[in-house]
Amino acid sequence: MVPIARIASSHAYSDFLLTDMVDHIDTTHCLVAQWDGHVLDAARWRPDFLDYDYIGASWPQFSDGHDVGNGGFSLRSRRLMMLCRDPAFSSCHPEDIAIGRINREWLESRGMRFAPRVIADLFSAERAGDVSSSFGYHGAWLMPQAIGVDAFWKLYRHLDDRGTIRQDFTRIVKQLWQGPGKWKRVLSLILNQNFFRIRR
Repeated sequence: MVPIARIASSHAYSDFLLTDMVDHIDTTHCLVAQWDGHVLDAARWRPDFLDYDYIGASWPQFSDGHDVGNGGFSLRSRRLMMLCRDPAFSSCHPEDIAIGRINREWLESRGMRFAPRVIADLFSAERAGDVSSSFGYHGAWLMPQAIGVDAFWKLYRHLDDRGTIRQDFTRIVKQLWQGPGKWKRVLSLILNQNFFRIRR
C-alpha cells in the first residue's frame, strides 16, 4: 500500500485519476474500484479484457456510440493514463466522462481501444448489465443484491459521507426491506439522509 495525500472532494478524485494515479502504476493495466464497486466472481475474468485500453460499465443513457463507460469499476491501460496527462487532453470532472465521451475520439485517434458495449456489460454492471453474469459492478443500489444486505449494511455504517447514496435511496430501501432488523435499518437510513432536517 502506498499512502497518498487526502482526496477531499470528487473533483480532486477526478484530478488524481487523470494526472497522478499513473505514477503509482507499473503494470500494463489498472483496475479502479470505488467503495461501491467490487469484483463479483474472479472466474468471470476474460483474458480479452486486456485487449482494451478502457472498459467500464455501459451507459444506457447515451446512444451515440460513446457509451462505455463508467469509471467506478473500470479497467484502464497505463498508456491511456499517460495520454490523460497530455496537454491536448481536455481534463474535466467527472473523469470517466472526460475519458469516455469528451476525449474519446481524440484518444482513439492515438490508438486507444475502448471495449464494445457487449464486452463492457460482461466486465461490469451498473445502469445496464447483470450482476449475475458480470465480472464486477458499480453502484450502491446494486450492493445489497450483489454482496448481500448484511455486507452492504456493514459497509454503509462506516461511510464518512452517507449522503452518497441519496440519488438511489428508494432502490436501496426496497432491498433493505428484507429480513430481520429491516425497520431499524430503514429508519437509520432515513435519518442519516437528513430528510427531516429542520430549516430555520
